[in-house]
Amino acid sequence: MEEWTRSLAGVLAVNVGLEEALITSRKSAPAAIAEPVARLVARLRTRWDTQSALRAFADDLDDRVGDRIATYLVQATKSRGTGLSTVLDALAETVAAEVRGRRQIEADRAKPRATARWVTIISASVLGVLAFTGNYIEPYQTPVGQVVLVTLVGAYVATLVWLKRIATGKPPTRSMGEQVRREAARLTGHTTTPADGVFGGRS
Repeated sequence: MEEWTRSLAGVLAVNVGLEEALITSRKSAPAAIAEPVARLVARLRTRWDTQSALRAFADDLDDRVGDRIATYLVQATKSRGTGLSTVLDALAETVAAEVRGRRQIEADRAKPRATARWVTIISASVLGVLAFTGNYIEPYQTPVGQVVLVTLVGAYVATLVWLKRIATGKPPTRSMGEQVRREAARLTGHTTTPADGVFGGRS
């Protein structure tokens, strides 16, 4: 999204209209977002309202950063003022900073996952060795021992699940949601998007 935003800003810098710039940006769209950009272009070419097409584009991206980009572009369709290229360049810098932050967060989350993985491997290995040596498992062969064993194993598994939830975290909240597709359909009078006929997928 950062790369696409910079490319769009470059096209707008030569005084090209927003809709024309969006259509031109399809040629240089990175592979990761090539399909959403293609759907956006298809909507614009089939005379979708630009704001509705941009909101549906944000829904296709399904990411908070995509919502931010779409919001700036929607605002640009209302004002039609100059300086959008500069704003998009600044937005691209913000996107790059957020990507770096997400990568750092993901790296930090990977640490407890790796620790839990190694603790589990070591614990299972030690218990496996002890099961075949000495009298370590004899107390767990009684009915009461079986209950204790199940309780301990259950508590251990519950702890691993808890650690996984902590390390995973919650996805960031989006400012645009699924309702944008319904709104776009209402505004344009379509129950399905024009892009469906061109690209055969969700809008």
